[in-house]
Amino acid sequence: MASLLSYCHPIRASAATTTTTTQNLEEKFGRKGIKFSGDGMAPEVELKVRNGSSLRVSISDGIVTSYKPKVYWRDDGLKEIVHTIGGGEDGGARRGGIGLVLNNNSGLGQPLWSAKEWEVKDSDSDSIDAVQVELSCKNGDGTLEVTYIISLYSTSMATAVIVKNKGTKKAILTSGILSHLKFKNQIGAAIQGFRGCSYHPSYLPLPSNFAIVNPSDAIKPEEPGWLSMFSNNNEGNDWMVEEDKYTLLRKKVSRVYAVPPEERLKRIYNTIPSNYGTIDQGNGIGFRIIKMGYDDIYVGSPGSEWTKYGKEYFICTGPAAMLVPVVLNPGEGWKGAQVIEHDNL
Repeated sequence: MASLLSYCHPIRASAATTTTTTQNLEEKFGRKGIKFSGDGMAPEVELKVRNGSSLRVSISDGIVTSYKPKVYWRDDGLKEIVHTIGGGEDGGARRGGIGLVLNNNSGLGQPLWSAKEWEVKDSDSDSIDAVQVELSCKNGDGTLEVTYIISLYSTSMATAVIVKNKGTKKAILTSGILSHLKFKNQIGAAIQGFRGCSYHPSYLPLPSNFAIVNPSDAIKPEEPGWLSMFSNNNEGNDWMVEEDKYTLLRKKVSRVYAVPPEERLKRIYNTIPSNYGTIDQGNGIGFRIIKMGYDDIYVGSPGSEWTKYGKEYFICTGPAAMLVPVVLNPGEGWKGAQVIEHDNL
């Protein structure tokens, strides 16, 4: 794996060196449906299955920058659903996509550590309908080992994280798998599946280096506009219960659906659903998002301010451990995952 270390610790390199390193990745981990490419110090891997569905991953930061599932029966029935901005020649750093947030804040004078600077650990393919790539990284002293697995299937994709505490001190983790998903327009964006669930109406999203809307802007009141009639910026900071079958995301929101921490101290309490759906009325498609290992679900949308962040409307959502951290004692492990699937066909 020595040839892959440059991806975890970027160094100045000639074009020839980068090409050789990308070739090494292709030779070692390339499979049918798994293809590596590189441009400068930004290696990528593309996963593709038989029906044409594909996704693309930026290896060094572990961000899924493209997911094009086949959602229509016609020959060109692929639809890009991941929203990103930047990344072009003049666009600055790329933000958005689907990414893992994993922070260790164990205190005791130790600095905050975030999972980043990934390297390829393994890959697998059944050559027809399932392909996956496995990334890994460690913290500075090697006491936290993190594996991040990205899988593609005919009608779904999955991202899973496995964390192992190899040290002698406990680790205190906050985490989330956050997806920036694009929609045809602002009016037709919605989610469903949360009726009867408790939620905090104004909650800071987990900070990350790939977020499109930074945390402080996410919870600012929405600027007045013609859609302000739909806004609920006066919801306050108290826990609420979702009353609607469909939650419209045409307004600006930054909320977390979760069981309040004090409720979790009780012997019996109601949990939030393990899955929920997105609805894109403009494109006539929807996706089901499934969480595993996480207790919370974050939902954010830019509302009428979306034009600040590109040319398409989007939301940011996904499973998270935000309210109550994951505590890993020495020798313990933890797993979390998200699946995005559809039955549009």
